[in-house]
Amino acid sequence: MSEISSPKEISAQLYRYDRIADKWNGFENWGKDQLEQYRKDGYAAIEHVLNEKEIEDAKRALYEIIFVDDKGVHIQFTKPSRELKTEEERELAVRKVSEFVDRDERFKQIAYHPAILAAVRDILGEEPRLVQDMALLKPPHGGGEKPWHQDMAYGSLAYEKAVVGVWIALDEAALDNGCMHVIPGSHADGATPHYAVRDWQICDSHVAVEKDVAVPLLPGGILMFHGLLKHGTPYNLSPKKRRALQFHYVGTSVSKLTPKEYKRFFTNEMSGAEC
Repeated sequence: MSEISSPKEISAQLYRYDRIADKWNGFENWGKDQLEQYRKDGYAAIEHVLNEKEIEDAKRALYEIIFVDDKGVHIQFTKPSRELKTEEERELAVRKVSEFVDRDERFKQIAYHPAILAAVRDILGEEPRLVQDMALLKPPHGGGEKPWHQDMAYGSLAYEKAVVGVWIALDEAALDNGCMHVIPGSHADGATPHYAVRDWQICDSHVAVEKDVAVPLLPGGILMFHGLLKHGTPYNLSPKKRRALQFHYVGTSVSKLTPKEYKRFFTNEMSGAEC
């Protein structure tokens, strides 16, 4: 694949928009068939999980952390915060908010949502343990891409058994504002080397873009996915916000990979392969 650089080129060439994931309506339909689909495809999309109050509470909590009192929560900006003079500039520069569950009850209620935990427990086959919480923001007119990757390639999620990610739309996540894209069944390929290109990512030329399936979600919809599923989100070039929560869970019996194991699985240090 030839080198591509502009947001429009990346969005057009590394993602496709004509294949849409099947989705279930609410957790009342969760059962054996859905669990089998998750195991086969590496993901399951469920609409109408959070109610309107839970969605609005999460949005309000995010606003307060970014603009009123950060409560010691980690906020990642795309430029130095001292350069952000207006509320609009500040909002447009926030990429990620993390480590908030223990600092705000509204987020804790979602992270430990009974229906979500029950499904994660089914997937893991044991009691789940929350190991990461974050909000991922794509502001209008240029919210950044998250290139194709596997979540377990990030050191904080490098465990010796599968991690389960739960991605929750707070705004409508649509085809034009950076919804999730997945490669069904790619978790079965195992760990893939990642490279520091636009992010810590799978090499663009190693992504099977032809297999990409988009997962648009309404506010309150969720995507549950295997920690080795290859996925990414294109730029938000629309005039709409795209805010999402993401939680990661592991089983209580799981241990972290050693540094040597991590290098062998997720880097090119052992093979010398190049991107």
